[in-house]
Amino acid sequence: MENNPDPTAEPAHSSSGGWTIAVPESHLPAARRWLLLGLVALAGAGLFAVLLVLARIPGAQEWLPGIDLFHVALVTHVDLSVLIWFLAFSGFMWTLRDGTRGAWGKRAFALAAVGTAFVMVTPFTGTGVPILSNYIPVLASPLFLGGLALFAVGVALRAFLCLQGGLEEAHRNPVSAGLLLVAGATVLAAFTLARTGLKMPVISNPALRYEIMFWPVGHVLQFAYAGLALTGWIWLSAGTGLRPFGGPRLMVMVLLSGVLPLLGVPLIEIMHVAGSDAHRTLYTTLMRWGGLWPAVPVGLMVLLGILIGPRAGLADRPARSALYASLLLFGVGGGLGWLITGMNTVVPAHYHGSIVGVTLALMGVTYLLLPTLGYRAAEGRLARVQPWLYAGGQLLHIGGLTWSGYLGVQRKMAGAAQGLDSFEKSAAMGLAGLGGALAIVGGFLFLGVCWQAMRRRG
Repeated sequence: MENNPDPTAEPAHSSSGGWTIAVPESHLPAARRWLLLGLVALAGAGLFAVLLVLARIPGAQEWLPGIDLFHVALVTHVDLSVLIWFLAFSGFMWTLRDGTRGAWGKRAFALAAVGTAFVMVTPFTGTGVPILSNYIPVLASPLFLGGLALFAVGVALRAFLCLQGGLEEAHRNPVSAGLLLVAGATVLAAFTLARTGLKMPVISNPALRYEIMFWPVGHVLQFAYAGLALTGWIWLSAGTGLRPFGGPRLMVMVLLSGVLPLLGVPLIEIMHVAGSDAHRTLYTTLMRWGGLWPAVPVGLMVLLGILIGPRAGLADRPARSALYASLLLFGVGGGLGWLITGMNTVVPAHYHGSIVGVTLALMGVTYLLLPTLGYRAAEGRLARVQPWLYAGGQLLHIGGLTWSGYLGVQRKMAGAAQGLDSFEKSAAMGLAGLGGALAIVGGFLFLGVCWQAMRRRG
């Protein structure tokens, strides 16, 4: 296995003064495959998002075949845009750090890729009732569920291989420490999923069964996603000439302390039965309070580095714009989490802000590393504007959802079921739809910029 990079290989990316990792050339082929898997998932998520936006614009849903289409699109969009995109990108970054990791690393990617293909194909087979379980909604189809299972095994295996690499750089390198935090949270999430599946009592109601099964793993994965964003912020800062406040060793200490809230997960699993009120409440409390650490201190350290650092040069502007927009959306999403008072559209406003904050960080890292991967740099006006178009559309989207929520519009609804019985409710959801449409354009622009860069080698 590739436990150590070839010492004779020339690093494809500098360590940026101890803030990020060096990437040997030997790691690049496998890393490209993981990145491509993530981009394919993101493209699929964008296609299904078009249906979601149409379904929520007042009057437009009448042109759709039916409300089931909305729910099928919602399930597939969420799983592709969050679960698969984020974790495939994690695989990309783990592979940059420690290479293929031998035959087991290749098997991990193969499982994840086949699983993703199954998930993307299922909606076109016309099978599977959509079940809107929190965090990981599903289509109750053997093909879809089998795809998720294969993807989960592949990513968990890849995360374990990353942990197996040890603490060689993590004690002094913030990006390596961040990737270790993401890998640890991912492995712990896989553990909670397996344990819940084995220990859960027989439940005949599919909606309740999947809700209970995915509640623990969904909460633990939020720590992995947050860690992914923090790692992206640090890499983007260092890669565009900034230095977060406090120095690399302080940042490493803050990042690795992010493991502390996760120590509560085994205790919750040991002390309470899956699906009990205490089990559910404790996971909510863990994420509500533990999720603030270490996101707030790392975000402040990065922000201070931006304020005292140099302006970005022309070549760095796409990546730097993504960093700024990511911090903004992640902060707005986190703030909205404290305004949730029921199961209305403030809930998706909150998680769209946070999720898009993570996605923008990953978009920026992609722009930053395209030359490292052997591709052309992300250049031109579109690359500089794309992060702001995507972020601006999402701000309008979550603004409309927040407004709708305070007017009483419930989440996970479309068509007449939304209850848009006033001008204010229609206007609010119309604003959300407009913002969603702009965000979709911004997302496809990102894919277009990447395609232009990747089809022509640097």
